[in-house]
Amino acid sequence: MRKPIIAGNWKMNKTASEAHAFAEAVKTKIPSNDKVDSVIGAPTLFLADLKASAKGTELKIAAQNCYFENAGAFTGETSPAALADLEMDYVIIGHSERREFFHETDEDVNKKAKAIIANGMTPIVCCGESLETYEAGKTAEWIEGQITGALKDLTPEQVSNLVIAYEPIWAIGTGKSADATIADEICGVVRQTVAKLYNDDVAGKVRIQYGGSVKPENIVEYMAKENVDGALVGGASLQPESFLALLEAVK
Repeated sequence: MRKPIIAGNWKMNKTASEAHAFAEAVKTKIPSNDKVDSVIGAPTLFLADLKASAKGTELKIAAQNCYFENAGAFTGETSPAALADLEMDYVIIGHSERREFFHETDEDVNKKAKAIIANGMTPIVCCGESLETYEAGKTAEWIEGQITGALKDLTPEQVSNLVIAYEPIWAIGTGKSADATIADEICGVVRQTVAKLYNDDVAGKVRIQYGGSVKPENIVEYMAKENVDGALVGGASLQPESFLALLEAVK
């Protein structure tokens, strides 16, 4: 059995005081992590405070991005070594918004994954297709290409322990969502790709999330599917009540 993982992705939302209040509101109500991994992905400015708030609780904290070098003349970037020093649990990489607005490539995602693992943290590697790709029936081909690029030269053990998040771009922040059957099918494509690149054992261990307009009202449908091990959640993770409801639904 793969343990479920629910990760909130706050994107560029909240102030430092709002982030602190959120953590204080949820930290003692998080289900045991032997049932579900409960993760908040927050802007870099809030990470140190969130990690301090979460200390001694079941709440795990994720950075939303990092660079692939530990140090250097990279103004404005975030060092994976610095994130590790803050004891971050996860780092989200390859999100479609990063790819679209900041021109990140599969090669960039691969370099970041290696740097995150080298610093003792776990990557949440995102993949997903545009509406045009989906309607053209090329989703499987697209996803296979993204996963192949992102995992290049990673070892079987490294891949077994990371998280992959499938988020169709057309379902992010639109109110639309791939239904549970579609989500399971494409998460299955991700798993099949991992099996092709490595083996069935690795594919059976890697956790795959679905993301895209997931909310407390529909998460159970997704989690009932064979290939869906969790969710990467945007809007529904911004309020303590809805974030806790997501966790309660899957624990």
